Amino acid sequence: MLSGRRLDLLDPSPLDVEIADVAHGLARVARWNGQTSGAHIFSVAQHSLLVERIAGRLSAEADAQTRLAILLHDAAEYVIGDMISPFKAVLGGEYKAVEARLMSAIHLRFGLPPERSPAVTKLLKRADASAAFLEATRLAGFSLEEARRFFGRPEGAPSDADLTPWPAEMAARRFLARFHELHA
Repeated sequence: MLSGRRLDLLDPSPLDVEIADVAHGLARVARWNGQTSGAHIFSVAQHSLLVERIAGRLSAEADAQTRLAILLHDAAEYVIGDMISPFKAVLGGEYKAVEARLMSAIHLRFGLPPERSPAVTKLLKRADASAAFLEATRLAGFSLEEARRFFGRPEGAPSDADLTPWPAEMAARRFLARFHELHA
C-alpha cells in the first residue's frame, strides 16, 4: 500500500488497514467495469458516498456507526477491485471468503463489529440497489425498464444526486472527509 503497509490477503490484520489507502484505492476502482459516461470513471468511492447518502434518507434514525458501516460496504475493493456480480458468482466461495476476511479486518480496524447486523445489511441492500439504479440509468446506458428489472424501483434516491464522475483525487478527498465525520 502507499502508506507502506503490507496486507496479507489470505489473513488480513486490522492493523495493516489504513483509511488513506482505502480512500486512495476506492477512488481509482471503476464501477461498471468503467463502462460509464463521463470524463472520469465513476469510482467505488463515489458510489459508496452515494449509497451512504441514500441510506440516510431511507433511515433518518441510522446512527453514525451504521452509516460508517454502509460507507465502508465495498471497502475490500480497495485491494481486490470491483467485479460485476455475475463474475463474482462464477468465482463462488473462495472469492467470497477472501472478501469476507478483508471486510472483517476493515470493520475491526474502524471499531465496527466484524460482520454487519441483519438490520444494517437490509438497509444497505435497499440503498445499494437504489444507487445502482441511478448509476445504471444515468451513467451505464440502461433503460428505465431494464434497470427496474435488475434493481427494482429506487427508494430514497435523491432527485438532485449529481452523478458526474469525479477525478480520483476529489473522490478520495470526499470519501475521507465523510469517513472522518462519521468516525469522529
